[in-house]
Amino acid sequence: MARIKPALTTRKRRKKFLKAAKGYWGAKSKHFKMAKQAVMKSGNYAFAGRKQKKRDFRALWITRISAQCKVNGINYSRFMNGLKKSGVIINRKMLAELAVSDKDAFASLVDKAKAAL
Repeated sequence: MARIKPALTTRKRRKKFLKAAKGYWGAKSKHFKMAKQAVMKSGNYAFAGRKQKKRDFRALWITRISAQCKVNGINYSRFMNGLKKSGVIINRKMLAELAVSDKDAFASLVDKAKAAL
């Protein structure tokens, strides 16, 4: 039986990392060892970034809701508490969208929240 040499597998693995590191500055895109380190590090950053993105958007939604609540004469925490007590189930993303695009609908939600308090 013929002996299988590992050259093909090694080359495929190296090409995969070098392709992923394409566009990196300097030796990080040319040398396998540095490219591998850079790709691993960028993967870690990407993983953390996906989690951070969720936090950033939630903070943005809360800021938008809070700003519109102040216009309507109530603070954010009392508004959310009032919505919960009145039985209105709507997430922060949709509330923020209403706060930006449909101020009348948001004002009616604020009235519901105030009535429930």
